[in-house]
Amino acid sequence: MASSIRVRATASGDITEVQALIQHPMDTGLVKDSKGEVIPAHYIQKLKFECNGKDVFVANWGTAVSKDPYVKFSFKGAKKGDELKISWTDNKGASDTTTAKIA
Repeated sequence: MASSIRVRATASGDITEVQALIQHPMDTGLVKDSKGEVIPAHYIQKLKFECNGKDVFVANWGTAVSKDPYVKFSFKGAKKGDELKISWTDNKGASDTTTAKIA
């Protein structure tokens, strides 16, 4: 199964810029389907980016994040070729992890 996470990380000097797109429904639990039934809440609770085993970005999310969230940030201390690990867990216990090399 393909990962739900697509990521691109590029280093320029001392700064590494990370862009990630995560496929997830991010249902709030406040919307009804076509039959009038409430769609249960289903959202990412924790998102983490690690570089060389060190956390560089951690987010604790709730229901206020849109479907298929896009994340962009930068950090210092990495270089080209370093490995970036991205993982998330949601409120139903599902999770996904992927890795990417910094270009």
